[in-house]
Amino acid sequence: MSKNILLIDDDALMRRSLGFNLEQAGFQVFTASSAEDGLALAKRTTPDLVLLDINLPGMDGLDALRRFREEIGVPVIFVTARRRELDQVLGLELGADDYITKPFDFNVLLARIKAVLRRVSGGEERKPAEPQPLLIGELRIDPLAHTVHRAGKPIDLSPREFDLLYTLALEAGKVVPADELLARVWGAEFVGEPQVLYVHIRWLREKLEDDPQNPRYILTVRGVGYKLVGGEDA
Repeated sequence: MSKNILLIDDDALMRRSLGFNLEQAGFQVFTASSAEDGLALAKRTTPDLVLLDINLPGMDGLDALRRFREEIGVPVIFVTARRRELDQVLGLELGADDYITKPFDFNVLLARIKAVLRRVSGGEERKPAEPQPLLIGELRIDPLAHTVHRAGKPIDLSPREFDLLYTLALEAGKVVPADELLARVWGAEFVGEPQVLYVHIRWLREKLEDDPQNPRYILTVRGVGYKLVGGEDA
């Protein structure tokens, strides 16, 4: 059965061209020119995924994301034309499932759509069954419960932040190259786009470190990548 995609963009040409390409790729596509119309349409069509432009007339994409989360519970990929919006998008506590910047290659977008749909349906390969919690200094990272504690105190992380921290924890004490982190946490199509990694490292430090400007857990190895240590080793 084909998946339904809801495309929300105020650019009519974008809706027509991208909608056509998505239909050629086997999706059923619904389109809307505003967030308000998109929300109403989503309640009637129950899309499997929403492609949501950030800059929309009326309700903008950031407010619309909250409504989609609260009222429909559908995965959302943000489409943005400006890099400077990326920090704001990635910083949302409820977070989009992914993002892509204009102009984009359709095959890259298609790969990201399929990756999000696999995650939602549970079709991606998972880590080995029953992985045990990882203990790094005062940090306890439990992949089954999807929780992180520092000295017994819970740390609230977004799903992507947790995945990044867990990936570093699996290689605790070792330097993990930036491109490897991008590939393992976001997918191979993100290799060469380090901004998304920089942003998430910064937020992880703000949540884990006593002094994010002088980190003791997540260390930068200049020109290479990052490593997670136990605090006392920094």
